[in-house]
Amino acid sequence: MKEVILQLAMAFMGSLGFSMIFRLRRSLWMAGSLGGALCWGCYLLMFDVTQHIFASGLVASAFAAVYAEIFARKKMAPTLLFVIPSVVPLIPGSSLYYTMSAAVSGNTREISEYGSLTLQYALSIAAGISIVWTFCSIWRRYQTMNYIKKHSD
Repeated sequence: MKEVILQLAMAFMGSLGFSMIFRLRRSLWMAGSLGGALCWGCYLLMFDVTQHIFASGLVASAFAAVYAEIFARKKMAPTLLFVIPSVVPLIPGSSLYYTMSAAVSGNTREISEYGSLTLQYALSIAAGISIVWTFCSIWRRYQTMNYIKKHSD
C-alpha cells in the first residue's frame, strides 16, 4: 500500500512538472496534476485486475481523456491542457530507454522484447484517447444537429 501511495504521489509530481514546463496557467496546475495521479491510479488498478499492459493503458488513457473533457468544460480551457499532464505517468520511459540501449549494443532479442512493450504502451495511450475523443465528437455533432433542428422550425 505504501508503494502505491508513493507511485501516486510521484505521478502527481511528474504531472505537475509537465504542467509547469508547458506553461499551464497556475490555476490549472492542480487539475492537470490530479489527472496524472488519477490516471496512474486507474492504470495500477486495471493492471492488478488484468495483468495486461495494453488493456491497462487503454483504460487509463481513456479515463484521462474523459477527465480532460470534463475539466476542459468546467474550467473553459482546451482539452489538451488537461490530457497531456494526465497521460504523462503512462509514457513508457524505461522500456523506451532499454529499447534504445539494446539497439545501440546490437542485442536483437532485447530490442524485440522492450520494443514490443514500448509499442504496447504507446498504442494503448493513443487508442484510449482516440476512442473517447471519437465518441465526444459524435456526441457534439449529435447535439448540434438537434439544436439546429429544434431552432429551425
